[in-house]
Amino acid sequence: MAKEVTLGQLARRSSSRIAWLVLLISLLLTAGAWQFSIRLVQDRTQARFENQSMQLKTAIEERLLNYEQVLAGSAGLFAVADLVGRDDWRLYVNKLDINRYYPGIQGIGYTARVEGDEIKDFVRRIRDQGLPDYLINPAGVRAEYHPIVFLEPSTQRNKRAYGYDAFGDPTHRIAMEEARDTGKATMTGKVVLVQEQVDDEQAGFLMYFPVYQGDKVPNILEERRMRLRGFVFSAFRMNNLMDGIVGLIAPFLDVRIYDSDVPVKEDLMYASNLGSLDDDYTFEMTQKVEHGGRTWLLQTHTTPAFDFRSSDPRPLIVLVAGVIISLLLFAFSLAMIRSRLLAQINAGRYRAITEGASNITLILDQKGQTQYVSPSSETILGYDPGSVPNLQLEDQVHPDDWPQLQHCFDQALTEPGKGLPVVHARIRDAQGEWRDMEGTYTAMTDVPGVNGVVVSLRDLTELKAAQTELHRLAFYDPLTGLANRQLFRDRLEHVIRRCKRSGNAAALMFLDLDGFKRINDTLGHDVGDHLLQTVAGWLSGCVREEDSVARLGGDEFVVLLSEVSGSDAALAVAESILRRLCQRVRLGEHEVGVTVSIGLAMIPGDSEDATSLMKYADLAMYRAKELGRNNVQFFTSALNIQAARRLLQQEELSNALDADRFVLHYQPKFDLEKDHILGVEAFLRWQHPDRGLVPAQQFINLAEESGLIVRLGEMALRQACIQIQALERAGFGELKISVNLSSRQVTDPNFLDMFRRVITETGVKPEQLELELPADLLNEEPDVVHPLMTALHDIGVYLILDNFGAGNCSLAAMQRLPLHAVKIDQVFIRDIPYNATATDVTSAVIALAHKLHLAVIAEGVETPQQLAFLRANGCAQGQGNLFSYPLDEDALIGFLVRQQERNSY
Repeated sequence: MAKEVTLGQLARRSSSRIAWLVLLISLLLTAGAWQFSIRLVQDRTQARFENQSMQLKTAIEERLLNYEQVLAGSAGLFAVADLVGRDDWRLYVNKLDINRYYPGIQGIGYTARVEGDEIKDFVRRIRDQGLPDYLINPAGVRAEYHPIVFLEPSTQRNKRAYGYDAFGDPTHRIAMEEARDTGKATMTGKVVLVQEQVDDEQAGFLMYFPVYQGDKVPNILEERRMRLRGFVFSAFRMNNLMDGIVGLIAPFLDVRIYDSDVPVKEDLMYASNLGSLDDDYTFEMTQKVEHGGRTWLLQTHTTPAFDFRSSDPRPLIVLVAGVIISLLLFAFSLAMIRSRLLAQINAGRYRAITEGASNITLILDQKGQTQYVSPSSETILGYDPGSVPNLQLEDQVHPDDWPQLQHCFDQALTEPGKGLPVVHARIRDAQGEWRDMEGTYTAMTDVPGVNGVVVSLRDLTELKAAQTELHRLAFYDPLTGLANRQLFRDRLEHVIRRCKRSGNAAALMFLDLDGFKRINDTLGHDVGDHLLQTVAGWLSGCVREEDSVARLGGDEFVVLLSEVSGSDAALAVAESILRRLCQRVRLGEHEVGVTVSIGLAMIPGDSEDATSLMKYADLAMYRAKELGRNNVQFFTSALNIQAARRLLQQEELSNALDADRFVLHYQPKFDLEKDHILGVEAFLRWQHPDRGLVPAQQFINLAEESGLIVRLGEMALRQACIQIQALERAGFGELKISVNLSSRQVTDPNFLDMFRRVITETGVKPEQLELELPADLLNEEPDVVHPLMTALHDIGVYLILDNFGAGNCSLAAMQRLPLHAVKIDQVFIRDIPYNATATDVTSAVIALAHKLHLAVIAEGVETPQQLAFLRANGCAQGQGNLFSYPLDEDALIGFLVRQQERNSY
């Protein structure tokens, strides 16, 4: 027999030069095609970026033009009606339906021109019109006033602007004078709207349109100045205005707008919260938006998210395919060379009958009688090999399978030496049980020592059992018995195809149990598994037999309604699931409450792609979580944009935490009876590189959803303990520091260990710390909350129940817990003493706290009237801007020193 030559050996010979040349040329062509495809993808991405940037500029210009047209129409109202009343103005603005047709406008108003000597009569007239608190602000004597008279919609925020004289502000005056002199709409520079809250400031601007006496704009400049009656204006908050435009047109671009023609940080009007990606972009574009006498610089950058969405696998496909083809050509060339070198190879043919523990070999003579049986028959079937020849083979084969075996035997005799296809049969073992087997027939009648037909049988019983078990493990959840992710995906794709053919609708629900992690962590995994099994049974009972229920993992379930009449029908099924699952269930020694949040996506209305549908239903489920849980939410396109933005914001928040960009500010708390400082409350602030100091209200929910709240909480607690040490060194060791906690922090299994570790490492006495606990913590499981609160009390920490009266909390739970004080939510303090309901509720809350022997703290005190009311009703402590705004570390020490000096006199 000639010696075999492998391709590897052949490649090292000199005769393979042609094959190597073919490989080199193929690789060079592949590299060229790869580079060309990369360039095409880059050009397409750049064109897409420039198109989105220009569309964004056009959309902003069109939006500003629409707003100018609204103001022009509003000014025309004064031309057709000599006396426009407050009700007329409200009716007119309501008819405009600005929320629907002109999104972004915070309000449309009118400022009247009032001469300095007429201002008192003017204020009296306005107050007679139903605004008894109307005042001109800022106060002062001026030759000319332009106070705000009308501002609709009449929201609580907009009411703060009544009486504001913007003409006294240089930024406003420049725009108003230009509008007066030109008779056209003009815009102000960057301002903070007077309606803004202290903790919610953002850049804004106003657009003014002049209103003249008569129905025409005077042609002469002096006449326009003399006949000016006032201005109609619109107020805009840049974030509210631009988020909708950017989110619709360019959600994955980093967008910034400057109130100048150069990018100066102080002139930044808007940033799309992607600012932390300053040095991570592929393309950038700068455009100018000119309108209303202002020039805005519109700056756009790509982001990693934009690049990812614009990525194209084709260059990689070209590269991989080219390399594979090159290797195939190389191998083909070697094979051709090898076939030429090995033109004649003599091979011997060997026949053998082998025996193995997993196979049974039989030799049958030409009449079908058994001549030989391998010893493995005893192991597999339980028969003694010596007794098998005495058995009738037909009696050991299932009657339905015998004809097929007989046919194969006859065929083997007619085709000697040829292996026939595998046949399956059921063979009876020594215990009388049928075993699944497969076998082949080969006639070797001319082979010495065989002289018959060789039958090789293989036992498939264990294999089939293993296949059945593997199928169950591969497609069904082992805990609940429901379909798993893979099987559910197949069913979903099947329903999608059927909907395409029939035109009927289907629905996909994504369900997540509310609070399951807490149950699993506190009561154990056995209880959690029992709960999952119970919920699986409930879900299966809520749907039809043709519908599908699956568990994706953890506490996530999905329900596929294979056919529904519409969204109303799907909603009805979802609500029935809510009702079925919203109950308390006994799990061993524990009774736990169960609720579920459901996200709903329609097929094919929302998508015809299985991956997208799963994503959309998941987004809708998270929206249901945000809206208070235990409810159903349909998917909308806005959720997709929101999810992408939230993902970027979570990444930015995580990077900020890694970079230590969070600080604490401190607001003093006063003893209202003795009028001296008792301590301070720590407020978390984010030192954002573009937005400056960001208050906790703007990112704390995002931190809780992403799980970063645990790390943030530990960082804030550690900084507060370090500040206690600093106050001691400065001579203010008697002051306490309050730290706010969230429910997710407190219920974290490692919270108590973390707390003990921090106070031990910083050396702080627990008595110097106050922990402000959210009121909704009382609604958590008592078996979790009570031991934790007791442990904190035993350590010596002062415990305060925050936001008391604003939410739902159990008074019975309050009596059982070792609380020291309650803090009245500032929503009640804000309306004192002008709102009778607020004063009554606040009085009742203080009285209730006294009955429970708890100290009372009021937050958000901003006026002397509020302070007098709280003192009269027995409130012990207070804090708010009336006493001091939140201060950084240096400003706090200065404030404490001044208070100490004042009290010493």
